[in-house]
Amino acid sequence: MKRSFLLYVFILLVLTNIFTYAYYAAEVKFEQERYTRVTKKLKDSLSSVSTKLSDANYFSLDNNENAQNYFDSDDQEKMIQYEKLIPFVKERLMDLNANPKGNPYTGQDQIGANKFVINKIKILNHRWIIVDYSDGEIWGEALLKYFVNEDQTLSFEVIQSLLYQK
Repeated sequence: MKRSFLLYVFILLVLTNIFTYAYYAAEVKFEQERYTRVTKKLKDSLSSVSTKLSDANYFSLDNNENAQNYFDSDDQEKMIQYEKLIPFVKERLMDLNANPKGNPYTGQDQIGANKFVINKIKILNHRWIIVDYSDGEIWGEALLKYFVNEDQTLSFEVIQSLLYQK
């Protein structure tokens, strides 16, 4: 009786081990497949985001070699580095927000109690800038033309401005 009991226990342990091995082998295979699916999906997402970012930055001085070449000159003293120009232009436009009547390059006069100030700036190329502005209630956009003068100062001109409806 003792022998048959040990035989039953041994068979039960072998079967338990076989089922445990099969379960964990299937679980490992499932996790590996899940990992490859998630990895593929993440790579596709990363590729998609990279493409969208590239498309969004197509109109940008950072990526426009023709516009960058506009600032090149044979005279090293007159050459303007666009990497330094971009923050300089943005800073110059944002400084004009301190004007008591609002930023004059929004193309809008003060409508209510709040003044129009520029929130975001994107330099499109060597000549144009697009800005987003608001007074806290009304939002709009403006297309500006900018020039780098001979004395390394900037001048701006509003080409078109629009306000969105509330």
